[in-house]
Amino acid sequence: MSKKEPHIIHQTETISPEHKFIIRDAIAADLPEIIKLDSQNTGIKKEDYWSDAFERYGNSYDGFFHVAENDSCFCGYILGEVRAWEFGSPPCGWIFALGVHNDAREMGVGSGLFESVCEHFREAGIDKVRTMLARNDNLNMSFFRSQGMRSGPFIQLEKNVTN
Repeated sequence: MSKKEPHIIHQTETISPEHKFIIRDAIAADLPEIIKLDSQNTGIKKEDYWSDAFERYGNSYDGFFHVAENDSCFCGYILGEVRAWEFGSPPCGWIFALGVHNDAREMGVGSGLFESVCEHFREAGIDKVRTMLARNDNLNMSFFRSQGMRSGPFIQLEKNVTN
């Protein structure tokens, strides 16, 4: 597994200092803040999930793991990868996780993170991005729709495997 050197991907150019933030590659030292923010947003502390995600996507070229921060706080994260050929799907970008700190909402952080990953998808020759949400996840549904995302051509199916 080859290591990426963390670098700034995007820096906002806004008039208001409290709305300035940078987007950069995630580093291992970001994991405590990512875990904390995800736990605040989901109510579940998933240390193993995030450690595995960083090992797979943060340390390699297999995916894209970005964070946003400003001088005063850790603002958010996004995680995605290029996936291909599941049930006939052509290669496309997938976003697995997105989290924005409550104090950083409405400042363009989520949009900046989304665009940073979409730019990587474009550079990889990918022209579609997908994600999957719970139908009642109004916050994320509204955000992704505001980014121009709409229902896609696939249907999620599920079945309980326990009695």
